[in-house]
Amino acid sequence: MNYPIYLDYNATTPCAPEVIQAMLPYFGTHFGNAASKSHPFGWVAENAVEDAREKVANLIGSKPKEIIFTSGATEAINLGIKGIFESYAGEKQHYVTAQTEHKAVLDTFSDLERRGGAEVTYLPVNSQGEISLEELEKSILPHTKMICLMWANNETGVIHPISEVAELCEKEGLIFFIDAVQAAGKIPINTKGIHLMAISAHKLYGPKGIGALYVRHNHPLPKPLAQIHGGGHEKGMRSGTLNVPAIVGFGEAAALRLKEMGQEGKRLQDLRDKLEKGLLDIPTVFLNGNQHNRLPHVSNLAFAGVEGEELLKKVNLKVAVSSGSACTSISPKPSHVLQAMGLDSDLGRASIRFSLGKDTNEKDIYDTVSWVKEVVNSLRDK
Repeated sequence: MNYPIYLDYNATTPCAPEVIQAMLPYFGTHFGNAASKSHPFGWVAENAVEDAREKVANLIGSKPKEIIFTSGATEAINLGIKGIFESYAGEKQHYVTAQTEHKAVLDTFSDLERRGGAEVTYLPVNSQGEISLEELEKSILPHTKMICLMWANNETGVIHPISEVAELCEKEGLIFFIDAVQAAGKIPINTKGIHLMAISAHKLYGPKGIGALYVRHNHPLPKPLAQIHGGGHEKGMRSGTLNVPAIVGFGEAAALRLKEMGQEGKRLQDLRDKLEKGLLDIPTVFLNGNQHNRLPHVSNLAFAGVEGEELLKKVNLKVAVSSGSACTSISPKPSHVLQAMGLDSDLGRASIRFSLGKDTNEKDIYDTVSWVKEVVNSLRDK
């Protein structure tokens, strides 16, 4: 197949060659179950899992024992939120999140509201996609249990003030849950002041189907209760036979990102800025989100005067991009993130997220600018 230029790295990334090579032996030669404690097949698998656990922990600055492997970030988010909700069963409960969170967070909180017993505040954002710390503090109630925010937005790349919110949670005695899916492996992150953190391998050049929940140890606030039972794997928090090849791949990807992300982030920011310079030369094209406080590889642009669905369809003939989260890309509705930022529906639908990655080069950027200009001009001339 003659693939287009790929600029949708926030949706998923290709497995790095080193990751694939690291995984291969665990499909065949080292096929043991990591829970088989009585023979070498199990020992080899268990050692590989623990080695990977340490590599993932190093990426986010945690202890290996604080990493719980899951099937991905969506499961980690469900475990974190629902597990805490159940740990406070019988108590009046209130949670704080933002209107621009990923659907995995918003839908999970919506489910808790539907069940009854949970009250949720969805913080608004300004036109730059930023929350107000003052409004956040005012939203805290006597029965607030958790603040749940993403480190960096998946559609705009906007970064929340994590350290300030962590200090607030510490002062108020609240659980701080971070969705770090788009930040981990892209920018330096840490777990200081954070109690729960969800990350995913396939966003950082690892395999799909594997993620992790960081759970802070040695802290008086409760840990989440298990949502999947049957064997007590992963310290009793997530039962099920471990996906050893994927875990090994996750560990290798985490180690690679720890080594590469600083230099790679600078390279991608330079390319992203060239992309924006070219596309913002087109009349009535606007940047969505904060221009400065964002991930280095993400650009979300609104193209006025064109029909959004037609724009996306034509651009994708030569450049693979999206209008937002891969989880909502099948919907013709404007992005909930851009709506929360105040964009009108037409402009929201005519917005494209460009996300760059390891294989993006300068020629890709110039070709993309040329093609998008051609598409936008042709649609406006209709």
